[in-house]
Amino acid sequence: MPSLLFSSIRLRGLTLPNRIVIAPMCQFSARDGNATDWHLIHLGHLALSGAGLLMIEATAVEPRGRISRECLGLYNDENEAALARVLAVAREYSRMPIGLQLGHAGRKGSLRNPADGKGRGHATEAEGGWQVLGPSAIPFAPDWPTPREMDRRDMDEAIAAFVATTRRCIRLDIDLLEIHGAHGYLLSSFLSPIANRRQDAYGGSPSNRMRFPLEVFEAVRAAWPEDRPLGVRFNGTDWDGRGIGTEEAAAFGCALGALGCDFVDVSTGGNSFASIPSGPGYQVRFASKVREAGAMPTMAVGLIREPAHAEAILAAGQADMIAIGRGFLNDPRWPWHAAEALGVSIEVPFPYSRAATRADVPSYGR
Repeated sequence: MPSLLFSSIRLRGLTLPNRIVIAPMCQFSARDGNATDWHLIHLGHLALSGAGLLMIEATAVEPRGRISRECLGLYNDENEAALARVLAVAREYSRMPIGLQLGHAGRKGSLRNPADGKGRGHATEAEGGWQVLGPSAIPFAPDWPTPREMDRRDMDEAIAAFVATTRRCIRLDIDLLEIHGAHGYLLSSFLSPIANRRQDAYGGSPSNRMRFPLEVFEAVRAAWPEDRPLGVRFNGTDWDGRGIGTEEAAAFGCALGALGCDFVDVSTGGNSFASIPSGPGYQVRFASKVREAGAMPTMAVGLIREPAHAEAILAAGQADMIAIGRGFLNDPRWPWHAAEALGVSIEVPFPYSRAATRADVPSYGR
């Protein structure tokens, strides 16, 4: 039987050649939000992997939206020029569609770089840190900074920042956008009653807690070209009885669908230090529930490493695309090896074609 993993999928005007998505992965390697030579190497070699879509890591829409000082941003001309350089090189040698994840860290921002050896604590002002924002003045954890509760002006500024970055993505000719609404960052914290204790129209009931994330989505959709897909990553569960569960997640997915969302990427956790029972495909069941409720193209993500497992998820109708992160860090040619395992032939760059194990493997870039 033909492989579902290596079948194409159409999202608005974009057709992905297969269902393998390189998940956005923070690299903590930017300088003042600017992509560096590390991004040139990282994204460049992943663009040769044969995946259907390459997603650029969570990219902050304003300086205070970064997770750390070393996180990627797209909020000024220098950021845009730096990323344009990386994209130009990747596109010279690859035809792979490239997407970008729009992010705002909210109350989980201003962290130290985990690579600096000091742990993932909050960066002080002397270390280049900043005042964080959130739906309520509730810190992520007792030893984390208390965010300033956002007022209407703050929310309007955040929406404007998402739109401005969207316009920069148009100039960079990004093929697809994903809004980051998971893992306890700004939009995720509005959705979760763990972080959102507001008494106004943006807190309390699930529909109120969805209001601001939906406003962001509507503004980005209005600014983004009609023929280009826009999706959202959000939590299927907080893994915490105080937070959102699958029913609320499914309702949010349906609300997004009604506003023109093209796909959802269902992850979990991050609004508290919850105990998460991780393992291969541990988040797939949440993606499946959201998909069933909204009948929208859905990405499954979460320690999916084996090609047969990815194929089985699609065959069971639990998801429409498979997003892989750590698997690509471990094996940058994961699609090549998946194709070999599933008996499929995929294109490879001509300089690498001698490494193919099948005689019928086509190449490009002669």
